[in-house]
Amino acid sequence: MLELDKKVFGKITTKEIIGADPPAIPNTRDNFEKELTILLSELDSIQKENLEKLLEEQKIAESHINSRPGAMALAQNKIQLFNKYNQKYIQSIKEKLES
Repeated sequence: MLELDKKVFGKITTKEIIGADPPAIPNTRDNFEKELTILLSELDSIQKENLEKLLEEQKIAESHINSRPGAMALAQNKIQLFNKYNQKYIQSIKEKLES
């Protein structure tokens, strides 16, 4: 069973991604945009060892959300949005680690 109240992308929880509400466009997309902006702005203040931990946490969140990708009742378009924004965030974390 998925943890529905688990925060997987900033303040966005599992239930917001796999549930019917809020709708994917524009609400969920806008929420992802806002959270990505906040998360990216916070990267500069995170120390390297914490960045590595954060990277692992985001990979775990990705596995958590994608653990039931074939379930037709889930909001596939919102899962795709999560994957898109999570990959942007993961890439930014990796770039920060390399700098």
